[in-house]
Amino acid sequence: MTEDPKKPNETAEIDNQERSSGESAAEPQNASPPSPEVETENLRQQLAAAENQARENYDRFLRAVAELENFKKRAARDKEEAVRFANEDLIRDLLPIVDNLERAVAHAKGGGNGKPIVEGVEMILRALMDVLAKHEAVPIAAVGEPFDPEKHEAMAQVESETVAPNTVTEEHHKGYLFRGRLLRPALVTVAKAPERKAQKDGDSEVEKTPTDD
Repeated sequence: MTEDPKKPNETAEIDNQERSSGESAAEPQNASPPSPEVETENLRQQLAAAENQARENYDRFLRAVAELENFKKRAARDKEEAVRFANEDLIRDLLPIVDNLERAVAHAKGGGNGKPIVEGVEMILRALMDVLAKHEAVPIAAVGEPFDPEKHEAMAQVESETVAPNTVTEEHHKGYLFRGRLLRPALVTVAKAPERKAQKDGDSEVEKTPTDD
């Protein structure tokens, strides 16, 4: 038979602790409910806290609305400025060309054989083409190219035995692409086969056509 390892003093101490904890647990059951005045005060404090929170949220909402309206106004103003000054860089690039034209006019008024004027105009033309290329406006190839209705506009047709039909033989004014999109078509003249050759080809086609027996 085994002996109880707990000593008598330890057993008494444990019993006292259990009674004490039982009494502590029983205390809340004996606590009296808060008075109506206390409950009213608690509810008043909770209501005041809720009202403060609602007031802060409403102020935050008003600030957010005001910031959104300011953002819309700034965006509209920036857009208007961007549209208004969209061509500022182009105008700045054209100013040196205006300077060169003014110098060319000054040379023309000074007399001479006209050679300086021609050289000045050629220099201005090169500068202007450089500005166009800088802004991605490039001329369309025309003479010697096959006629392309998406880039060329035919003004006339001429008979030719030296170039293939439907080939551009003359350019009346240049066409341009702006950033890959057609800005202006090139006005061109297009070659066609001579009439007698076309007639001969037509006769040959007739001779080749089988007759009904």
